[in-house]
Amino acid sequence: MALSDDRLLKVSESALLIVDIQEKFRPVVPAFEAVARNAQTLARGALRLKVPVLVSEQYPKGLGNTAGELLQWLPDNQTYFTKLRFSALGSDPLRQGLEATGRRQVVVAGLETHVCVMQTGLELLAAGYNLFLVTDAVSSRKDPDREAALQRLQRHGAELVTTEMVIFEWLREAGTPEFKELQALVK
Repeated sequence: MALSDDRLLKVSESALLIVDIQEKFRPVVPAFEAVARNAQTLARGALRLKVPVLVSEQYPKGLGNTAGELLQWLPDNQTYFTKLRFSALGSDPLRQGLEATGRRQVVVAGLETHVCVMQTGLELLAAGYNLFLVTDAVSSRKDPDREAALQRLQRHGAELVTTEMVIFEWLREAGTPEFKELQALVK
């Protein structure tokens, strides 16, 4: 009997949403460097496997632009969706961009877990998307806020995953050129 893989991420059904990993958070979020590094790994994997990547920026005039370590790996024509609402779906262009992908699995990384990431996640779930929250690519200034948000999102149906889980689920098998390239990212 073949096992069902309905719960696994699929390249053909996934989109990556990077929420507000912006420069002004660097000094106040203790795990900023790890979050940015893991989001970079996710972005590189997504781009290599042709998974759409959407990036939001909360009030960039005040919080700065997307972190430099992410910018260097995103394409020159990457759209950065600016927003004032905490939920990324509050940006009509981002919401429309996500809808246009036709993808129903949304992999989310970003800051801060208990504000913009959580509100985005709850709205994604309410809109019928399958949410895969990357626990090692989200953070908050205070760990209790992060943990409470993760628990709340999971209670409402979010799948909690790690960067490495996402990459290997997207890959599905070893021995391909993509495997060799992306495996090096998670080692």
